[in-house]
Amino acid sequence: MSKTIQEQIAALEAKRSATAARMAEIMQKSTDEGRTTDAAEQEEFDNLEAELEPIDKDLKRFRTLEKAQIASARPVSQEIRTVEHGSEVRYRAPVLIKRDLPKGTGFVRLMAARWIAKEEGRSPADVAKEQFGDTPEVEMVLRAGINAANYYQRAAVAVGTTTDSAWAGPLVVAQNLASEFLELLRAQTIIGRIPGLRRVPFNITVPRSLTDPTGYWVGQGAPKPVSAMTFDSVSLAFHKLAGIVAITEELARFSSPGAEETIRTALIAALTYRMDRDFIDPAKAAVTGVSPASITNGVTAITASGTTAAAFRNDIGDLMATYLGLNMSPRGLVMVMTDSQAMRLGLMRNSLGQPEFPSIGAMGGSIEGIPVITSENIVGTGSSPGAGYPIVAINAPEVLLADDGGVSIDISREASLQMSDTPDSPATASTVMVSLWQQNYVGIKAERFITWVKGRTGAVQYISGAKYEEA
Repeated sequence: MSKTIQEQIAALEAKRSATAARMAEIMQKSTDEGRTTDAAEQEEFDNLEAELEPIDKDLKRFRTLEKAQIASARPVSQEIRTVEHGSEVRYRAPVLIKRDLPKGTGFVRLMAARWIAKEEGRSPADVAKEQFGDTPEVEMVLRAGINAANYYQRAAVAVGTTTDSAWAGPLVVAQNLASEFLELLRAQTIIGRIPGLRRVPFNITVPRSLTDPTGYWVGQGAPKPVSAMTFDSVSLAFHKLAGIVAITEELARFSSPGAEETIRTALIAALTYRMDRDFIDPAKAAVTGVSPASITNGVTAITASGTTAAAFRNDIGDLMATYLGLNMSPRGLVMVMTDSQAMRLGLMRNSLGQPEFPSIGAMGGSIEGIPVITSENIVGTGSSPGAGYPIVAINAPEVLLADDGGVSIDISREASLQMSDTPDSPATASTVMVSLWQQNYVGIKAERFITWVKGRTGAVQYISGAKYEEA
């Protein structure tokens, strides 16, 4: 699929950032060594500088085009046919092309309208029209009778034409609302920010090579040796990730940007926290039929040798030596560490007061040209959180990811919950249950089908107990 203008701008900005970071590294290296740049460094720097000019020009063009499209956006209308009180009703519902609302707002309002309507015995579409007038597409989806809770489990649009105003048009709007929320969710997870993960379907056998092929020199008339490769296969079974959060009924009813932001944040946190931790935590082993092992599980760690900048360089060098010694390509490599660790590295200064690692900060960056992704949802690898956290190097193309691309959302206030992250299974006489109805709570359950596995042994390496900081 062709990229949107926003995606083109994001890609160009990422490329420009990486190019500028490499230019800074070249100059910083010569400065640290107290010399001028050599011929090779000068040539690389000049070539990188030449690459920036067309990037900047294209960025300017795309931003101009984006502004023109926003300025020309107009409300359009679409005919909706529905049955109310036994008779077919037709009306034209406006759909705004461009709104200045946070991503995921329409998704949250869709759920809120359905819940409020159920509690008050009203039409969900009427609730949406009354309370969420600036997002008329929410009313359109509800007026068309689309079952939102079931629809969001599917990434593809059902058979039909998007210009068929009777039902297919609202389906596209519903998909846009769901996709907007999923896009917001992906941006918060470690997995969603790693480029190049190898995506595969669920329950499909995928071959993976255990050894690399080898070429040989062959003399004239001599037989050609055959490279003996070994393979095995892996099938990524369905694993379901679920999270339940409880909010007050007043918050669910109250239509305000603050309330919507709170609900949106709670939904994202319900899935992000567990996914990130179990993706990285070295202690997370596979549970058959329940959850996958982390990508670091079973990997022999490199123990951090200290806390100084010199120790960090030494440990990263050892990590890369181990990684490259397994004949792994660094081209798809990314590193993952905590926000606080990345910030501490960025704050380190040498004897001249210059940054030790100028290309990294709390929001990530790069180390020697390797992209760095940060997250605070990473489990400590020592006896306590103060003992340090892992820094993980991941060869993204060698990690297999199966993801159905959807999320299922259910809302209830009649359920009783055990307010624990380790609930009893099954419940016993001593299990304490909380009635949502009695406490005026609303329970929101989010579920997602996703799983992962390493495609090759050695595709992931990590440093344990990392806590690098300035003295």
